[in-house]
Amino acid sequence: MIKNIKVIIPAYNEEGSIGKVIAEIPDIVSEVIVVNNNSTDNTAAVAKEAGATVLFQPKAGYGNACLKGMEYVARFNSTERPDIIVFLDGDYSDYPSELTKIAAPIIEDNIDFVVGARVKELREAGSMTFPQRFGNGLATKLMKLFFNSKFTDLGPFRAIKYEKLLALNMEDKTYGWTVEMQLKVLKKKFTYVEVPVNYKNRIGVSKVSGTVKGAIFAGIKILSWIFKYSFKK
Repeated sequence: MIKNIKVIIPAYNEEGSIGKVIAEIPDIVSEVIVVNNNSTDNTAAVAKEAGATVLFQPKAGYGNACLKGMEYVARFNSTERPDIIVFLDGDYSDYPSELTKIAAPIIEDNIDFVVGARVKELREAGSMTFPQRFGNGLATKLMKLFFNSKFTDLGPFRAIKYEKLLALNMEDKTYGWTVEMQLKVLKKKFTYVEVPVNYKNRIGVSKVSGTVKGAIFAGIKILSWIFKYSFKK
C-alpha cells in the first residue's frame, strides 16, 4: 500500500512562483523538498515560508539539484523512505494539483514510472517554445526508433517508485536528466505510462528554452544520451 509520497522541486530564481507551486500540492504528499540551485533571489526563503524542506545545491544544473534531493531522501531509514518520488518544476507551468493524476497509475495499477505528457490540446498558447517542441519531438521519435518507446514527451512532471528510481543510478547533472531517466526505464524494461496534463505559461523566463545557449546545450545533451544508449548493450 502506498503511504509515503515526497516531491522534489529543483529551483533556480523562482521566488515569484515557488510559493504558488507548493501551495497547490495535494495533501497526499508527506514532504515537499525544494532544492535551491544557487538562486540569487529569495527562492529559498519563500519556499521555507510555504512549508517546504529547503536544501542548498551550489553546483548549477537541473540534474545536480535532483541528485541533491535524492541524497537527502536516502538518509531516511527504511520505514520512513518514500514509496513514490514526484519531480516537479518550480516555475508554475504545471498544475501541482494534478499530482494525484500523475501518481494514480503507480498507486492503483502498480506502474513503475509515469510522465505527465504536455499534449497540444491541454497546453496554453505559447507555453512551449519552438525549441522545446522540436526537441521533444525529435527525442521521442528517436526513442521510438531505437527502443520501440511509446513516450511522446520529456515532461518534467513525473512520478516513479522510489525503489525503481534508485535502480536507475541516475547521473546526469544538467539538461539530460529527464531523457536519461526515460532511457534507463526503457533499458530496464520498467512499466510506464504517460498521463496527459495541463500546461501553462511559466512565471519568469526559462533558464533552458528561454535562451539560445540553454536550448542548444539541452538539445546536445538529450541527443548524446539517446545515441549513447542506442549503441550500449
